[in-house]
Amino acid sequence: MAWEPFQICEREFSKDNAKPSFGLANIRAHVPDIEANQGRILEALRVFKEKRVNVAVFPEFCLSGYFWEDEKECWPYMEHAAFDHQSDWIENQVRQLLDDTLRGIILNGIRKGPGRKFLNSTFIISRKHDHWNFGEAYDKTFLPGIEKTYTETGRDDRLVVDTEVGRFGFTTCYDVLFSQLITEYAVVDEVDAIVQLASWRAMARRDYPGMNVKTDAYYGVLWDLTMAATAASHQIWVIACNAVGRHPISGARFWGGSGIWAPSGLCMVQASRIHEELLIVHNVDIRLHREFERDEFNYSMDFREIYRKVEGQRTFTRVDI
Repeated sequence: MAWEPFQICEREFSKDNAKPSFGLANIRAHVPDIEANQGRILEALRVFKEKRVNVAVFPEFCLSGYFWEDEKECWPYMEHAAFDHQSDWIENQVRQLLDDTLRGIILNGIRKGPGRKFLNSTFIISRKHDHWNFGEAYDKTFLPGIEKTYTETGRDDRLVVDTEVGRFGFTTCYDVLFSQLITEYAVVDEVDAIVQLASWRAMARRDYPGMNVKTDAYYGVLWDLTMAATAASHQIWVIACNAVGRHPISGARFWGGSGIWAPSGLCMVQASRIHEELLIVHNVDIRLHREFERDEFNYSMDFREIYRKVEGQRTFTRVDI
């Protein structure tokens, strides 16, 4: 299949080549067309390899595309798209692209869960991870709307990955709106960055006529606000990869806007909200800029002065115990 070339946005965070380079695939899924999505993922990976990316990140449901209402058509299609049935493609085409430069590929999709339902899972494909070990995957915790029909929650599932450049936690789409989960990652697990994969929609109306304030793209606005607030309020990096474009069956429009937010909450770079685009940021110094923010105000330290950890639990309280 002949592909339209990707638009590429390439930036350099620092001159230190020892720091990691990230590639974010701000792409859309073709539905129902698993083979087309496989081809587009592989093409993006080849570009990332050419650009010497170390970690390639893809959006939620990058292989299957998002669910739609017609269960008679959607169930069998999603069953075929599940990672359980894509092992040959993953092993023989995706994993084979790893080398000493491209060291990690982060994919999201569905796998068989309890009963008929699926789990929405994020996998890390690398030489150091066993992506078929489900203990090393992140299963989406909070499920909105139609996802409850097809998927089961991971409940209190978390994934924390230690690397030589920093500690990373993972969230999927709607998860990031739950500040308790992010606080747990930031304060208990002490992550340096959150990797957020999403199929985050653009369109929802909010109207305040008395104030002459209105938007038809409320969900999209919320994406931009939430990524910045998550980074700033926890002094962590947010590396967020979102789908873009319209769903071919449901017509839902996805916001795109993949990007990287520094621990200050400032956006370093952000992809298109309309077009497919590969976003590449070289030499990101994860730890140094967390330390820079903490030198002025250390939110975690101040938090612990007021809140006390509940012994044996992953939670805190202000009540004397």
